[in-house]
Amino acid sequence: MQEIIVRNIRIGEKRPSVLIAGPCVIESQALCLDTAKRIKDIAYKLGIPYIFKSSFDKANRMSIGSFRGPGIKKGLEILNKVKQQVKVPVLSDVHCAKDMAEAAKVLDIIQIPAFLSRQTDIVLAAARTGKVVNIKKGQFLAPWDILPIIRKVESVGNKKIIITERGVSFGYNNLVSDFRALQIMREFGYPVIYDATHSIQVPGGKGTSSGGERQFVEGLSRAAIAFGCDGLFLEVHPQPGSALCDGPNMINLKDLEKLLKQVKSIEEAL
Repeated sequence: MQEIIVRNIRIGEKRPSVLIAGPCVIESQALCLDTAKRIKDIAYKLGIPYIFKSSFDKANRMSIGSFRGPGIKKGLEILNKVKQQVKVPVLSDVHCAKDMAEAAKVLDIIQIPAFLSRQTDIVLAAARTGKVVNIKKGQFLAPWDILPIIRKVESVGNKKIIITERGVSFGYNNLVSDFRALQIMREFGYPVIYDATHSIQVPGGKGTSSGGERQFVEGLSRAAIAFGCDGLFLEVHPQPGSALCDGPNMINLKDLEKLLKQVKSIEEAL
């Protein structure tokens, strides 16, 4: 398996599972800095490598009235402050090919949104930055459908790739996790992360926004680590009930340490 290096973090086979976590969208600088510091303290205490994530522009919100974030200029400024002050790598999704070069000045990992994972121009633009590219597997894709997307990134000489599983569509307004996908995609030679919070999303479940069933995040996280993945992707917020985006599927920051202790003990047992 290709080992992926993100600053001082090594991701891949036989390496400790990584944690990618943070609020769904950048709501404020204060929220990002505080949440990043608190997650880092928990993760480092448990010996878990940590990467902060948050979106500067959620361009795929269902409603025209939904909060999208501060935009690329302000969002990247905030992510850069997290990077410099908290001293952790940062990840964000980028929805437009024209924004890749600007985003690459700050981001350690550029994420391809699940809905755009087959969009060739976006994938190639991300790959050409030379940054680590995290491909979110579209919820409409089979695990083996990720291989042609990997080949797109590799076609420009970039082999710094991470794949993230986030569930697959199962009828209307529902997702299901098939853990066979973790093994299938790892066999393509790159680390695979499990997104436990988007996997319990209920797309469009609230009419003009998505719902979620966060009570299942803990169990699915344990199962994914036990089955075999290279890390967890978790959307975390100090007050999910008042979050401006994806509140129903984010976990409460106060519950994070308990969850991480469980998955750490499973990993150590294995």
